[in-house]
Amino acid sequence: MEAMLFAGLLGLPWWGDVIAVLLLTHVTITSVTLFLHRCQTHHALELHSLPSHFFRLWLWLTTGMRTREWVAVHRKHHAKCETAEDPHSPQVLGINRVLWGGVLLYVDESAQKETIDRYGQGTPDDWLERNLYSRYVMFGLTLMGLIDVALFGIIPGVLILLVQIAWIPFWAAGVINGVGHFWGYRNWSTDDASTNIFPVAALIGGEELHNNHHAYATSAKFSMRPYEFDLGWLYIRILETLGLAKVKHLAPVPRFVEPRQKADLPMLQAVIEHRHDVMVKYRDSLLRAHAQELAAMRGSSVHNMRIVRNLKRWLLRNERTMPDFQRAEIEKGLALSPRLLKVVAMRRELAALWERSMATQEELVARLQDWCSRAEASGIAPLVEFSRRLRSYA
Repeated sequence: MEAMLFAGLLGLPWWGDVIAVLLLTHVTITSVTLFLHRCQTHHALELHSLPSHFFRLWLWLTTGMRTREWVAVHRKHHAKCETAEDPHSPQVLGINRVLWGGVLLYVDESAQKETIDRYGQGTPDDWLERNLYSRYVMFGLTLMGLIDVALFGIIPGVLILLVQIAWIPFWAAGVINGVGHFWGYRNWSTDDASTNIFPVAALIGGEELHNNHHAYATSAKFSMRPYEFDLGWLYIRILETLGLAKVKHLAPVPRFVEPRQKADLPMLQAVIEHRHDVMVKYRDSLLRAHAQELAAMRGSSVHNMRIVRNLKRWLLRNERTMPDFQRAEIEKGLALSPRLLKVVAMRRELAALWERSMATQEELVARLQDWCSRAEASGIAPLVEFSRRLRSYA
């Protein structure tokens, strides 16, 4: 009786059960990041039918999630990020609600037919999907429960099943969707509040590098700095070596030529393609301009210098996700520094080049040329140097 309750066919000690559940849940994490996220949602890679069918089977057994629903909810998140229509933005709904109740937000959104119809196109729609995976969701979880009980014993098996079921709702729906838009570091000034939680992205299969993903959503590789590691990318490379995967998209790597005298269409296209790199370099120019302004203000009132000094922490943040009181702090400081005001204003103008616009390519090229001319005539050294770099993007 005791063997039936605690041992199962494998007869593992308690620490063996712990290792087993960590391995099993890691397979689930890998299935989500490789199959649901990178392959199905963003088409960053193609998977051979062998791993593809395995991932679908495993997700059916352990999560009860339908591929089309997961894909649709995540695509809507990208399309409506940090707005009232975002299914799970902690900037809108609060961190506690998303972190601890992310699964409820997912269930609510996945029940919206309009969301599924609009954002769920292109997912598997074969006989297995229609007649098994999507139709008999609870049968998969029940089958997994019976397997767990048989292998690990009744009590450990039930506990392992509960952990398997709760793993994705907490780590994906809670931590990634919550913490990944609330706390961490940012490599890229995206239009949302996405962050990289940890540079070594192994616990959640690489999903920890969430800011990198939002900057280049169709990239199969999430790590972009020498100190970052994406475990999911390692698995992709292994599958690619075995002929079981094909990478379709990676983040573009900037190339440079001699600075152009006049902006042209290739320059415009390069600037837009590498817009995240452009804004990172502009941030460096902004910091240099801020330091120079502080040096020039020596002798001014202590109060004014304190206001300008405090600008630094606000200037590096995304204005779109910034509370009103922070915008007020920026405007208050910029009023004391015409040079910084110009640098910030020109950053906004530059970003407008790749935002939605009815302008023609010729008009955008003319705007880019005008921007560079005004930057180089500003007399602000960091702005002048940045403009010359901008003319070099290939």
